[in-house]
Amino acid sequence: MIKQDQHIPSGYKLSPLGPIPEDWEVKRLGDVCNYVDYRGKSPNKVSNGVFLVTAKNIRDGYIDYEVSKEYIPNEDFEKVMQRGKAEVGDVLITTEAPLGHVAQIDNPNIALAQRVIKYRGKENLLNTFLKYFLMSETFQTILTANATGSTALGIKGSRLHQLPIILPNITEQEEIISVLQLWDTAIAKQTALIDKLTLRKRGLMQQLLTGKKRLKGFSGEWKEVRLGDVASINRGGSPRPIEDYITDRDGYNWIKIGDVGVDAKYITRTEEKIIKEGLSKTRFVKSGDFILSNSMSFGRPYILKIDGCIHDGWLVIQEYDKTFNIDFLYYILGYDTTLAQYKSMAAGSGVLNLNKEIVKEVMLKTPSIDEQKAIATILVESDKENEMANKKLERLQEEKKGLMQVLLTGKRRIK
Repeated sequence: MIKQDQHIPSGYKLSPLGPIPEDWEVKRLGDVCNYVDYRGKSPNKVSNGVFLVTAKNIRDGYIDYEVSKEYIPNEDFEKVMQRGKAEVGDVLITTEAPLGHVAQIDNPNIALAQRVIKYRGKENLLNTFLKYFLMSETFQTILTANATGSTALGIKGSRLHQLPIILPNITEQEEIISVLQLWDTAIAKQTALIDKLTLRKRGLMQQLLTGKKRLKGFSGEWKEVRLGDVASINRGGSPRPIEDYITDRDGYNWIKIGDVGVDAKYITRTEEKIIKEGLSKTRFVKSGDFILSNSMSFGRPYILKIDGCIHDGWLVIQEYDKTFNIDFLYYILGYDTTLAQYKSMAAGSGVLNLNKEIVKEVMLKTPSIDEQKAIATILVESDKENEMANKKLERLQEEKKGLMQVLLTGKRRIK
């Protein structure tokens, strides 16, 4: 698995997974774990029974009981569990769709579905150490290399049990666990803070965007306006065949849904451009305009930070500045009551689609421009607070990933 000519530091030895401490070992998973591979016929599903943990429920180190809710009858639960009843602390790993997701059992009264293998460490292996190792970059790389499949990677249990694990003694396993659990605790606290900040922002939007709570110094009735009366709303256009108009040289930005970041407010760049000959067949938009996807990310507003062209999957809102502050309009367009209006008017088909006639009919409550600016300032600050909290979470996750890589391979020892 490794090149044999690399330098071996003092106190280390060469192993199939590279240099490891002299007192560590490399073993096969099947030799240091008891395991159960839940194969065979799928049990019958019922609306109320024993919770069935499927591959979809297994996340980054934990079981997500919300993402998929399936149940099996109690009598089937007894049959399934005859091969090895789940215990708190047992380690689960998925073998396909998705491959390599790992979690520890936190509730023994669950059933396990196909494509899930349950491991329990023997006397020289702690379950929590096993969990961390299976989640590590070292093991995930080996797992992927041994998987098969063209569209979806998978691995047979018999092959998985042959894969290697780096094994320190029990005392050092405990020390490594204690360090990584510190990061888990910090990550959990930061995640809880983000949830709290998200709820706080939703509360602020509910109060401020509806006029239920007025900021000091402002009074008077809010006006209700039809968006089509105070802004220009149009659909994009697509030159066809689009391949004939795409260029990697000078041209106009060609704005696609793929150019939008997750939870982004602004569109700042594009992957592709179109030549000037395509300009007459599309719609030119400018920095400061709003665009909405008329199918994907249903009704989600984005503010342009660039000039460019939009295809017919976008709608553009322009010439709104006499009635709306740009940030206030961003928040009110993305607020629940506005999205509910879109859905109500677009209902009746299998797939929700926006068109410019629907967007024109949306009714929005608007205070004065000055009050809009004051409201937007509070919500922008809330967004900044959320962004900082998310960046800290990402930093903690990266730090943990780096620690796992060096601690679980013995590159760094705990003194």
